[in-house]
Amino acid sequence: MNAFLKTIAAIGLVILTGSIASGEPLGAEIRQLVVSIAPDWSASTGSLRRYERGPDGPWRQVGGEVPVLYGKNGLAWGRGVRDGGDSGPQKREGDGRSPAGVFAIGTIYGNEARLPDGADFPFHQVTTNDAWPDDPANPFYNQHVVVDGKVRPPWFAAQRMRTGDPAYRWRVEIRHNAEPIEPGAGSATFLHIRRGETRRTSGCTTMAEPALQDLVVWLRAAAQPLYVLLPREEYERLAPAWGLPIAE
Repeated sequence: MNAFLKTIAAIGLVILTGSIASGEPLGAEIRQLVVSIAPDWSASTGSLRRYERGPDGPWRQVGGEVPVLYGKNGLAWGRGVRDGGDSGPQKREGDGRSPAGVFAIGTIYGNEARLPDGADFPFHQVTTNDAWPDDPANPFYNQHVVVDGKVRPPWFAAQRMRTGDPAYRWRVEIRHNAEPIEPGAGSATFLHIRRGETRRTSGCTTMAEPALQDLVVWLRAAAQPLYVLLPREEYERLAPAWGLPIAE
């Protein structure tokens, strides 16, 4: 993507953030939702469902419910296009919690040369030159960086993105703490493949590989998909005002 298109995309994200951050229902331009509900703030397991809608229609579930894993210490309010204020813990770097709220979905990063058949979404193949710094003191904190393979900065080895790791075959970017970035508020948050049925994470949301691949194939940039992660009590409190699907 060239600099002009990146600028336009950033402006679009700012407009999107401002247009739905007031507490009113999500705009009609939001056509896809990935909704994950945890039992409570301390839970490290929950469920995920996909929803879509037409221009004037209600939310319709796509596929079945998927079990997912969160941070080993549960959830905390993140920084996205929607958050619930001070009603729960606040996400910080290294706290072992998954960010709660409503977030834009960014680029899909993968070890493969291309996305699975049927997928159509912004994609970047991760190489040995890719990094995503989680050090709040790094000037590129919580940003994807591609470095010069011949002249790598001193911090690169500790901040590089892994290649060849089966859990990171596909990484769907959750844009937590992205617009603007606050150092120390949390970084590198993705939907990706789980390492086992009970292996919690440091803050990502993980699931079985078939479920993650189904999600990757289903996502469409034109539908402006959002990721929603909330404890059940908060979801039931906020869903009517935000125009979210009714929780089952």
